[in-house]
Amino acid sequence: MKMLKMLLIAGVMLLPCVVGGQTPEERFRKGVQLFFEGRIKESLVEWDAQVAAQPSSLPFHWQRGIALYYAGRYQDGRDQFEVHQKVNPEDVENAVWHYLCVAKLESPEAARKVYIPITDDERVPMKEVHALFAGKGKEEAVVAAAAKAGGEAVAYADLYLGLYAEANGRKEEAKKRMMAAAAAFSGGSYMGEVSRVHCRLRGWKAEATPPVPGKRAAGELPAGATPR
Repeated sequence: MKMLKMLLIAGVMLLPCVVGGQTPEERFRKGVQLFFEGRIKESLVEWDAQVAAQPSSLPFHWQRGIALYYAGRYQDGRDQFEVHQKVNPEDVENAVWHYLCVAKLESPEAARKVYIPITDDERVPMKEVHALFAGKGKEEAVVAAAAKAGGEAVAYADLYLGLYAEANGRKEEAKKRMMAAAAAFSGGSYMGEVSRVHCRLRGWKAEATPPVPGKRAAGELPAGATPR
């Protein structure tokens, strides 16, 4: 997800109160660990407790929305991405995960009718990804934009092309793209972990990528950041 969200990693609104013997930040971090282990329902126990104790953290909690999708709680996931859009209105990834939840609840056609419009996400290849899910773009355009940019743009292209293929019933293409994404993302990338969790949940073998030295681990708050 957007760097804004990595910096405001659901802990931005966490106050140092104790809930059930744990602070909201501890709940958040435990939820991240459980999610990365593929223990989706258990991660949601932590994150649901976190937002119940501290409702102000809910709009920022896109990680919870992704977990809700994998837990099959599609209406809750839809609601989470809609509230997140209010605090992060120009994020293609949020629009896509909202689409995925609605597609599961209803259909891809219904998801396109309520697709969140985004006009100012400059990350490559997000413009092309948004157009694809809107039914106005081509998969080739996503691939071309990512290839031109290089680096993790290619991993993001594979991730969202895989999710698009799966939403449209193309299982083999989804498997190919998601496994490519799981291999391409660098260690420490939250969405890289999402791609690897996706593969494990589908029974596709995807190995973890070693972390890049000096790079903040996924789910880790920035150095010097304090919950508030």
